[in-house]
Amino acid sequence: MALVPMSLLLTEARKGGYAVGAFNANNMEIIQGILKAADELQSPVILQASQGAIKYAGLEYIAAIVKIASEQVSVPVALHLDHGTSFEQAVQCIRVGFSAVMFDGSKYHLEENIAKTRAVVEVAKPVGVSVEGELGKIGGTEDDISVPARDAMMTVPEEAQEFARRTGIDALAVAIGTAHGPYKGEPHLDFARLEEIRHLVDVPLVLHGASGVPEEAIKKAISLGICKINIDTDLRQAFTAAVKQVLAEKPGEFDPRKLLGPGREALKEVAKQKIKLFGSAGRA
Repeated sequence: MALVPMSLLLTEARKGGYAVGAFNANNMEIIQGILKAADELQSPVILQASQGAIKYAGLEYIAAIVKIASEQVSVPVALHLDHGTSFEQAVQCIRVGFSAVMFDGSKYHLEENIAKTRAVVEVAKPVGVSVEGELGKIGGTEDDISVPARDAMMTVPEEAQEFARRTGIDALAVAIGTAHGPYKGEPHLDFARLEEIRHLVDVPLVLHGASGVPEEAIKKAISLGICKINIDTDLRQAFTAAVKQVLAEKPGEFDPRKLLGPGREALKEVAKQKIKLFGSAGRA
């Protein structure tokens, strides 16, 4: 299928009480594994490019691979910019065919975040591209963007209401206790805060840093309004573990296809587990 705006997927998820997985796309094998998982389970899916992926592969390469791969499956696919750093980068993504962009203005004070995010909305929506904003800081590291735990700030519900209303965003990423990257302990999500945000904000909510969050916590977050869940670390770990296993069993192997192929299959199985957990299987 052709790429679709992310807002279409999240609107249906909100109505249906499930979440759509947003999986980070870094190379061809990862993209193939994610889309094959979604296709086998007939689930809508979001592929997203982080700052690291853009530096590694380039916007044009990522867009081209995802466009070709999405045409090989029968499920709706959105291509999303994850943690966009500037208005200019959002425009570049729109020009090469992304169907959704995120502007991460969480490091700015509220008024500046609103103004910068609104500027992205004003260029994206007229051409059918969805926009995700972020309010509050999520701890950990997302490629080149690092937020120390002591500086991580939870989303303030009343500010979230004002932010969503004044920016016109299609989705809002909230900080309720998750972090990017591997967790050192079990994360504890602030469900009371999430519930309050849901009652005040009339757009789908997004959970970043969901790799490693217990399944019961994920299910509860979905029941309280989370419609998009970002997963990266769990996929990376599955992929590299499979590659390492091949090298351990066959240290003389030098064919990249025989190394990356098993990684792709391992990643696909983890993606399928997440899709089932999020409740999006059979929702294509």
